[in-house]
Amino acid sequence: MEILTLKAQIRNSTGKGAARALRRDGNIPAVLYGSDIESIPLALSINDIEQLFKKVNYAQALVNLVVENDQPFEKTVMIKEIQTEPLSQNFLHIDFYEVKMDQKLTVTVPVVTTGNSIGVETGGILQIIRRELDVNCLPNAIPEQITIDVTDLDVGDSIHVDEIKLEGDVEIPYDTNFTILTVVSPKVVEEEVEEEEELEEGVEGEKGAESEEGAESEPAAEGEK
Repeated sequence: MEILTLKAQIRNSTGKGAARALRRDGNIPAVLYGSDIESIPLALSINDIEQLFKKVNYAQALVNLVVENDQPFEKTVMIKEIQTEPLSQNFLHIDFYEVKMDQKLTVTVPVVTTGNSIGVETGGILQIIRRELDVNCLPNAIPEQITIDVTDLDVGDSIHVDEIKLEGDVEIPYDTNFTILTVVSPKVVEEEVEEEEELEEGVEGEKGAESEEGAESEPAAEGEK
């Protein structure tokens, strides 16, 4: 796995005012933390972050974080959290977590299907229940995706987590043998939609009944007074 480099500066001022000033200057506040280091407030270029995200999936990417000012140092990190403004989606803050290359970690990996299912070709519908899975592995062994071949799946067939075999020392942690994907008949999907519609109608009906009861009880209450 390629490890890309990202430059940062230690910031000496914190708080909302300082963060707003950073953003006006084209930078973003961040923090670096780890199991054996104290948290370090950082600032980095918004442009650098945007360029990085064009090349990698931030949820899986390893980054060589180079802190240039004060006493320069480098850390191998992953991005733990990104805060964005809800409407504009502008970056507000980023959390970096130091990783040890000889220690396993847990990351989320997307599930991708390949092949044309027999069941789908005869009219079935492929339902992907889990589009992401957690995996435990060393940082340099993080898979880009988990690919599942659905070619032999007929209507009624499913693939469960215990059937997924990954290469190398990569494990999927799980307590129950849950379903990842299945091929169902169109009738099953129609029944599920009808059940959802009935539930929605039932909820709306209850709300209407409650409103009517409230309207009827108001005059009685006034009469008592």
